[in-house]
Amino acid sequence: MKNLILASTSPRRKELLQKLNIPFTTFSPNVDESVNQNLPPEEIVMLLSSRKANVAAQQFPSSTIIAADTIVVSDEKILGKPNSRKEAKQMLCSLSGKRHFVYTGVTLINKQHAECFYEKTAVDFWPLTDQEIEKYLDSGEPFDKAGAYGIQGVGSLFVKSIHGDYYSVVGLPISRLFRLLIEKRLVPYTETSI
Repeated sequence: MKNLILASTSPRRKELLQKLNIPFTTFSPNVDESVNQNLPPEEIVMLLSSRKANVAAQQFPSSTIIAADTIVVSDEKILGKPNSRKEAKQMLCSLSGKRHFVYTGVTLINKQHAECFYEKTAVDFWPLTDQEIEKYLDSGEPFDKAGAYGIQGVGSLFVKSIHGDYYSVVGLPISRLFRLLIEKRLVPYTETSI
């Protein structure tokens, strides 16, 4: 099996990839994340994930690279990671009682293969009170997450329902990635956790 590298230092993505029970290392690619905001969301996440993957591939040319990027879209507006408490509160208020969409793009590349795909998941929030939002902001959880919430953490209490891949909302659509790794014979099926 080729050396597998996750081009991300996200603890959530690392934890999800560990579910496959295959060895990998992590690398933090330094990339320009500025994009044309008029692009469709699916193009943005695939573009950003491919930038990350290509930077990692230059560093590790004989490895197989996995990179991902996630954005939240509400009312056709992209919500990235909040830069302040005020911005995080605005994001959570805009998500309250409504449906939004989470897009995660994934790029998988090595010398033989280059694959890029995305998952789109609809997430419905309960109406949130000011008190709930303030308490959540006090927890510190929202500040390193697109859309200012983590579905795998305390932010799960805000989620009324989801339609699509839960793990894509966390940051890595692991089941689709697993099938792609097997299909391209990048990992032996016998070495995975299934």
